[in-house]
Amino acid sequence: MKSRKGLLILAVALFGGLFFAFRNKWLGGTDVSAAQRQQLLSTVGYLLEKQHYSPKDINDAFSKQVFQKYLEDLDPDKTMFLKADLDSLKKYELRIDDEIHGAPIEFEPAVSAIYDKRIEQVVSLYKEILSKPFDFNTNETVVLDADKLQYAASEAERKDRLRKQLKFHTLERYADLLDLREKNKGQKNFVVKSDAELEKEARSKILKYMDKRYDRLRATFTENQRFSAFINAITGLMDPHTDYMPPTEKRSFDEQMSGRFYGIGAQLGQDDYGIKIVSIQTGGAAWKSGEIAVNDVIIKVAQGSAEPVDVTGYETTDAVKLIRGNKGTEVRLTLKKTDGTVKVVSMIRDEIVLDETYVRSAVIGEGKDKIGYIYLPDFYADFEKENGPRCSEDVAREVNKLKAENVKGIIIDVRSNGGGYLYEVVQMVGLFVNQGPVVQVRERDGRSSVLSDKQQGAIYDGPLAVMVNELSASASEIFAAAIQDYKRGIIIGSSSTYGKGTVQKPIPFGNRIDPYSGRTELGAMKLTFQKFYRVNGGSTQLKGVTPDVILPDTYEYLKIREKDNPAALPWDEIPKAAYQLWKGDLPYVSVIHHENDRIKQNASLTLLNSNLLWLSKVTDEPASLNLEKYRQLQKQIRTTVTQNNTLLKPSVDMVVSALQDDKAKFYNNADTAKGLRYQDWLKSLKSDMYISESVKTVMEVARAQQAHVVVK
Repeated sequence: MKSRKGLLILAVALFGGLFFAFRNKWLGGTDVSAAQRQQLLSTVGYLLEKQHYSPKDINDAFSKQVFQKYLEDLDPDKTMFLKADLDSLKKYELRIDDEIHGAPIEFEPAVSAIYDKRIEQVVSLYKEILSKPFDFNTNETVVLDADKLQYAASEAERKDRLRKQLKFHTLERYADLLDLREKNKGQKNFVVKSDAELEKEARSKILKYMDKRYDRLRATFTENQRFSAFINAITGLMDPHTDYMPPTEKRSFDEQMSGRFYGIGAQLGQDDYGIKIVSIQTGGAAWKSGEIAVNDVIIKVAQGSAEPVDVTGYETTDAVKLIRGNKGTEVRLTLKKTDGTVKVVSMIRDEIVLDETYVRSAVIGEGKDKIGYIYLPDFYADFEKENGPRCSEDVAREVNKLKAENVKGIIIDVRSNGGGYLYEVVQMVGLFVNQGPVVQVRERDGRSSVLSDKQQGAIYDGPLAVMVNELSASASEIFAAAIQDYKRGIIIGSSSTYGKGTVQKPIPFGNRIDPYSGRTELGAMKLTFQKFYRVNGGSTQLKGVTPDVILPDTYEYLKIREKDNPAALPWDEIPKAAYQLWKGDLPYVSVIHHENDRIKQNASLTLLNSNLLWLSKVTDEPASLNLEKYRQLQKQIRTTVTQNNTLLKPSVDMVVSALQDDKAKFYNNADTAKGLRYQDWLKSLKSDMYISESVKTVMEVARAQQAHVVVK
């Protein structure tokens, strides 16, 4: 394995990209000039045309697509803009490509001006609509899929569309309140309210939700953020994974990939009173201050001595982005204490390690035998620190710990793992196969190269399964594909994985913010510049990876895969790499056939699949606003969902335990709250049907292998 120093150099070479020096404030500030925006937009356009893997021509046709997409992104429900707004903006429809190429930016400011006006109109409209009772006896329906709607031709049509949407959401709450009344009628201290009182209560809940939603839009979706959204409407039309990240978003991306950030060491939550301190990490900046307590409400956040930002109306995630920052910098919180007093607390941000986002393992009992289970949430790596965490090294440690537990086989769970660093995939595959190619990478000019594991041997040669689902993407798909192509293990999951077969690199804009990271004042662009291919030559793009053993999945019929995005790049293939199949003596082929036959004959899994198909069709249909019709359908849905929840659990809970080496982390953790979360994670595994099915499959391989050895 490469030295840490070598890895660090590799990371810089891979992710360094181009560097464009903009001056003054980053885009999230308040004084970004028109010239800076123009320079940023032109630079993005240049990179898309000159460095994107498969660039589309930025011409009038592209301009029309941006025009439509940006308006839809700003108004996804089609309850804000009118057809007249689009007509008034039509003069810009064929101009956006010129703006990208250097013409003065006029389209986005014109949209922004209309947006500000329409926001206030919608606020007045929903308040007016929700001030009067709804009649749930009429027979009318509402279309909830905005893709099936045109923009309203008049203010009256827009108001009626908004009325129907609000009526539907009120109906949902009203029906719940009616059910609650029926369930608790006759109970001591339960106040029985009339239908009219419950309808009013339901409307007040929706009003509260709408106020919160629009307060957040006003507070956080600023002019600068709208311009970022405009840039992302452009980048998103090149492909779904090319996008622009303002500084705070780039920082969040880095934090997710490294599992490390600089903050105050406090967990936040939210209730009717605002954003609150939920827990405080021992040793963190908040704990060291001695002035912050659980249930304190955060009113304002300031960067050092700068003007504080009022976080009223913010979501927790919005506030977190303000509180986190760069190493050694000051953050000031204005807090409302539980006794009603207001206090300003100054803290210096310190390093927080998100070790709960790293690899973790468990042992699952199967009769007298044990199966090892490894959960991998991301293909993470911290390349800013020479000794930072690497998921491949963490997995290697977990494998060795499981071998010490004498497990009969190992399951690696990459369900909903959205990917990460390419280098880590190569290293991880090398833990299970002998040296050889892992993935092929193709440049925009057609040149291909092979990334190989160069380490001799493997650390584990026993029965292996990899769990995937529709949200297993990118690096997860490379890993699963390599294990499948080498015939090293069995892939288990839904009909196909996500289907992301492209590689991105971040290109920073502006001057560096601090000496500890590569972050810059104007953020970065994540640019698709390569495609990757399996060693067998096929791309994972669009098609994903088809598991060897297919199980019905709750996401199966949702349109969430790469193939469901019209901007996705196409599938193709290249010549296969020179690789040798794994030479282990495990009966994977016979077990795969047996397991698929068993699943086909499993009445419960067949029922689950048909239920999921029915539920997906129901959500596509217009929703009734009649109380009785709504309740009849909801009864069917609840019955089906309840049945699914039963089908999604094994008939008997599995026996799951922590590894001997991890007992202290789970049961004697210095951070009590963290230890309890680890224990809850163990409990959640016990009733996971997909893990149960995977355990059965791996055990069948182990037993067949053992029987084969005995016969020999």
